[in-house]
Amino acid sequence: MNAAKKLSKTEKKLLRQMYWRSFSLYAAVTPSKQGASGFSYAMQPFLNRFYRNSEKKRQEAMVRQMSYFNTNVAMYPFVLGVVASMEKKNSEQDDFNAESINAIKTSLMGPLAGIGDSVFWGVLRTIAAGIAVGLAQSGNVLAPIIFLLLFNLPVQLLRWYGGQMGYTLGSAYISDLYENGFINVLTKGASIVGLAMVGAMTSSMVKFNIKWNMVMDGKVVMKTQAMLDQIFVGLIPLTITLISFYLMKKKNVSVNVLIVAIIVLGILASVLGIA
Repeated sequence: MNAAKKLSKTEKKLLRQMYWRSFSLYAAVTPSKQGASGFSYAMQPFLNRFYRNSEKKRQEAMVRQMSYFNTNVAMYPFVLGVVASMEKKNSEQDDFNAESINAIKTSLMGPLAGIGDSVFWGVLRTIAAGIAVGLAQSGNVLAPIIFLLLFNLPVQLLRWYGGQMGYTLGSAYISDLYENGFINVLTKGASIVGLAMVGAMTSSMVKFNIKWNMVMDGKVVMKTQAMLDQIFVGLIPLTITLISFYLMKKKNVSVNVLIVAIIVLGILASVLGIA
């Protein structure tokens, strides 16, 4: 296996286009898709190139790239590179499992977001700010510029080389996985990781705490939320999430309708003192 295979002029051009387009990741964020439109925009040059002889496959790939995506911006091009390499294999092989593309994409965005947020937002930004503040206190007018350089140079270097690494390593390793018959194992594992990440996001982001309690003779005899937590922590948020998923998947209810319905539910629950 040659992971560091030479890139053709066309591939280098596509990677440059991907890098510049990757800045638009969160240019059009929606609650249901987050950075999906930005991801799709960055992938467009690859899709146009790889599926130039198959309009149907190109349309399928465009729909595929509009799935939910949210990760750290410094780590993002690496995911783009890996996905681009998989789309290339899908365009070349009729037996390629296209479902593995989104499975790998979903499994990567969570762990990479954790690493990127810790390293760049938690560590690098703090160090850069500390140096810049020290310079500013001494009267150095270049302090803001130094802060921007110290923070952004490592980020952009990682973005540039991370995209190339994801593309080259992705192509090489995916080829080996197919040759060894491990691609289905990888796809299943990636799907499990992705589902675990979505479950964790549901638990941390969907909130619904019941304030209504059972009262007798002016004393609270049962705290409803505490009782529910003893049965299943996060039971109501999980129920709301599953109902929303069912309505979208099985009943084709619009995401916008669900958002409005949840807002109305929240307002009513608050006004009535339920939550």
